[in-house]
Amino acid sequence: MSAPVLAGAEPFSAAGGPAGALVVHGFTGNPHSMRPLASALAVAGLSVEVPLLPGHGTSVQDMVPTRWADWSGAVEEAYAELSARCSKVAVVGLSMGGTLSCWLAERHDEIAGLVLVNPLVRSITPDQVAAVRSLVEAGETLLDGIGSDIADPSVTELSYDRTPLEPLLSLLNGAEEVGSGLDRIRCPVLLFSSRDDHVVSPDNGDAVAGALGGLCERVWLERSYHVATLDYDRDEIEKRATEFVLWVTASGR
Repeated sequence: MSAPVLAGAEPFSAAGGPAGALVVHGFTGNPHSMRPLASALAVAGLSVEVPLLPGHGTSVQDMVPTRWADWSGAVEEAYAELSARCSKVAVVGLSMGGTLSCWLAERHDEIAGLVLVNPLVRSITPDQVAAVRSLVEAGETLLDGIGSDIADPSVTELSYDRTPLEPLLSLLNGAEEVGSGLDRIRCPVLLFSSRDDHVVSPDNGDAVAGALGGLCERVWLERSYHVATLDYDRDEIEKRATEFVLWVTASGR
């Protein structure tokens, strides 16, 4: 039996107009990291959904058996439900949420636009992957947590304090698949990249911008770390992301 959902980690939903935004959180995180941005989108009149991905927001032990297929399946289902009641839908994602956002856009040409915040679209080095795999083969299941990489000392992300290793390997494999298919994305992209990110190297953003060319507008964040949606640049992210999503989902585009 799964542990109860942590207070603050609950899914977020807002019924708005005919344009929608699917907002996706990151690995070992939950909707807490995306709630301020999702709220800003809802205030602008959008229909917004922030699902809680399988294994997240409860206990790290619930995450241990989950894999890429579980998370991608969940966002596919959430996108299908939102797009069934909205004329146009944009997808917004942080970190693994950005990976999943790209994965959706590679499969759905009708997606109106993507907002990506420090997305993961390539694996760490082969030596690092081999090291993680060796730990798994040795029977290890958890490493230190990667959450709450935030420059603002007054803010803490609600995330797991441990990182499950087999799900991490599954994520890295998924990211490699996504990274190899970026040229299939046809919608406009707003990309936020933290200059100082201790979780996902900015060269992941380089890969997105390089593959998409003129489709991608890149915004560098000079004051925020990885979880930029809760960090010093959060107001800029909320403003620019809201303007972008309203633009790509406007009727007549």
